[in-house]
Amino acid sequence: MTPKPVCLVVGAGDALGGSIAKRFAREGFFVCLARRTADKLADLKAAIEQEGGSAVAFGCDARREEQVVALVDKIEREHGAIEVLVHNVGGNVRESILDMTAEKFFKTWEMACMAGFLTGREAARRMAPRGRGTILFTGATASMRGGAMYAGFSAGKAGLRMVAQSMARELGPKGIHVAHVVVDGGIDTAFIRANFPERYALKDRDGILNPEHIAENYWMLHKQPRDAWTFEIDVRPWIEKW
Repeated sequence: MTPKPVCLVVGAGDALGGSIAKRFAREGFFVCLARRTADKLADLKAAIEQEGGSAVAFGCDARREEQVVALVDKIEREHGAIEVLVHNVGGNVRESILDMTAEKFFKTWEMACMAGFLTGREAARRMAPRGRGTILFTGATASMRGGAMYAGFSAGKAGLRMVAQSMARELGPKGIHVAHVVVDGGIDTAFIRANFPERYALKDRDGILNPEHIAENYWMLHKQPRDAWTFEIDVRPWIEKW
C-alpha cells in the first residue's frame, strides 16, 4: 500500500490523459494509469518517475464491466483508496450516418458513455462509504451538440454528460465531487497534426489547446472547497467559434 493518495486516470494517453496524470503526480499522488494496452503506457510512466513521481500501469478495456471491477479492486487492495478518478476515454469516430453500421455506432457509444458509467460507478462504490472523493469526466464539443458525421460520438458524449450530471446530483450530498470538463477545440496532439494540418497551423497563435493547460482545470476542480463546487467547465482556444 502506498502512503500517497491515489489518482486513477482511465484513458491515460500521450496528450490530455498523460498531462492530467503528470499534474496529479506532481502534487504527490500515486497515479494509476489505465488504457487498453498497458505497454503503451511505458513512456508516460517513465516520464512521471523521472520527475520524481510514482505511477503504475494497467491494461483495461473500460467498456468491459469485469475488467473495470477487477482494476478498481486491485488498486484498492494493493495501492490504496482511490481519491480521484479521471475518466478520459475518447471515441472520436467520424463517419457518415449513411455508412455507419450498427456495430460501429454501438462501439463508439460504448467508448464514450458506457465506459464512463462503469468506471464512475466502481469508483463511487468505494468512495461513498468513505464520504469523500473526486470523479472527473472528459467531455467534448459533441457533449453539447451533434455535429455532422459524428452521430455515434455525439450520442456517447452527450450520454456521458447526463451520466455525470446524474452522478453529481446523487453523490454530491455524500461528499463526492463529480465534474464534467467540456473540451471544445482541437488539442495539440500528433493526431491533430497529421489529420488537421490547417488547425495545427494555429498553434503559433495559441489557437489549439495545450493539454498541460487543460490539465490545470482538472487539478483546480479537485481542489475546490465543497461550499463552491463546480459541476461543469468548458475550455477552448480564444479564437474558437462556439
